[in-house]
Amino acid sequence: MAEKEKNRFSDAELTEFKEIILKKLADAKEDYEMLKGSLTHKDDHGTDDTGRSFNMMEDGSETLMREEMANLANRKDKFIKNLELALIRIENKTYGICRATGKLINKERLKLVPHATLSIEAKNMQ
Repeated sequence: MAEKEKNRFSDAELTEFKEIILKKLADAKEDYEMLKGSLTHKDDHGTDDTGRSFNMMEDGSETLMREEMANLANRKDKFIKNLELALIRIENKTYGICRATGKLINKERLKLVPHATLSIEAKNMQ
């Protein structure tokens, strides 16, 4: 029985990780909604009444900003999906097991990167 416990985290530890993940998930979803909102709403300070050259510069700047916001939103969406997958692994009691080595991932690593699926050892081997 003791051997099996070394192969996975205890239910209490999994509950602790679940709380961390749920908090990060709530924060990430809030950020994602904010990013989506800023992408879908036009800025109220239009440049319709300004000179043509300034208007073109403003449009270019806005395009760049919208691209950066879209990239941030995509990264945040991917992060949310990874956190949701981590919750599934918790329910399956496979959370924290390195997919490359089969060993437990360090608890401190999981507290910082709760969606990690590779141990530092496996990351270094890549």
